[in-house]
Amino acid sequence: MELSVIVAEEEPIDAMSIPSGGLPADRRQAGIELYRLLTGCDPADADVSDNGDFDRHVLASVLCAAVMDGGPLPERAGLTTEDLNELLAQCFSLAPVHTLVSIENVVSTSDEEVMVRDLLLEQRSTEGEVSRWLAAMIARRAMEPNHLWEDLGLRARPELSRLLARHFAPLAAQNTKNMRWKRFFYRRLCEDEGMAMCTTPVCTQCNDFDHCFGEETGESRMAGRHRDYLRGVEVMSEPPGRRE
Repeated sequence: MELSVIVAEEEPIDAMSIPSGGLPADRRQAGIELYRLLTGCDPADADVSDNGDFDRHVLASVLCAAVMDGGPLPERAGLTTEDLNELLAQCFSLAPVHTLVSIENVVSTSDEEVMVRDLLLEQRSTEGEVSRWLAAMIARRAMEPNHLWEDLGLRARPELSRLLARHFAPLAAQNTKNMRWKRFFYRRLCEDEGMAMCTTPVCTQCNDFDHCFGEETGESRMAGRHRDYLRGVEVMSEPPGRRE
């Protein structure tokens, strides 16, 4: 399958074959550039006071995080190519970006990913395609190793909490102890299957308390990539004699 991202009517950038080094020179900056093309601003400057703007910010952030990972964009984002095309057409119709995809339309999903996606779909609180796309995207990005808000490309954990409260309100309302969201998803899945996630009857007595309830702070992926990119540009602009 081939997927190309078209930028400002210029030559297509092949998002399916991004080398480990970049797009085409630096993948670290690719996500931020895509975010700018989709939304017209930098991630740090996004105004998300309106729910519609917030939804577009979230969708753009997930796609950008997926681009940073490299590889097939639909698979990394958790969407079929058909859904990806529909998302871009519906939510970013004015952006100078669109996709060209082949007839092949297969996204491989693990049983674990399907379970998380179905959990979210069962708890949707908004109608329309956006919440369906988000359920699939969140489930796929939950398979990555970092904090969920980081692997979704969001700026901080409160954005993830707002996203879940907006589109999956019944589920979000059950997290009364402010458990880490990925942990909470798996706890719910275990409860639904009649399994115990841990043997400690009281969370405060558990040695893994920080893994479930600890702080989820840190720098967003896009902010870190942008900082590293600017640092590299600064080094390359120095005269050869000054470089360490």
